[in-house]
Amino acid sequence: MRRRDIRLWRRASRSRTVGVYVPRSIMTTIKDAASEFLAHKRVAVTGVSRDSSGHGSNVVYQRLRSRGYDVFAVNPNADEVEGDPCYHDLTSIPDGVDAVVVGTRPEAAESTVREADELGIKYIWMHRGPGEGSVSPEAAAYGREHGMLVIDGGCPLMFGPTADFGHKCMRGILSLTGNVPRKV
Repeated sequence: MRRRDIRLWRRASRSRTVGVYVPRSIMTTIKDAASEFLAHKRVAVTGVSRDSSGHGSNVVYQRLRSRGYDVFAVNPNADEVEGDPCYHDLTSIPDGVDAVVVGTRPEAAESTVREADELGIKYIWMHRGPGEGSVSPEAAAYGREHGMLVIDGGCPLMFGPTADFGHKCMRGILSLTGNVPRKV
């Protein structure tokens, strides 16, 4: 085991993550990564808007909630979103979360990933549809260097129990353009 991997293993063993630490330098398929991410039921969604009409983060928030996830809206400028409490940051969420969907501008993604790392959260999904989305290469690199599973593109609604026909079609198309990575 390399020194970096030993350091990451020690950090992971102190975190709330259950299970055996696997160095994240090993690439995995997007499908496997999505399954691993969606297995966690306490999920924060950042970038949720007070105006829910057509906003990507709100759609993710609504779908996860409707599929039985314990989901938390995060927006530093809102106290309530869609009738639910909204938290100003990840630290404010009572009892924490296991995973985070980043739905903010890419410039804000790295601070979210750093905060998640400080809290021991090991699962990050940077949302990306047809445009640039929330993907930040710097945030992805930071997360991976700190032993996190980082999915840098696509949408949780394209996979597993949260998927619908439209999102599955978008997944196929966006996989061709590179907006949904094949491996993470």
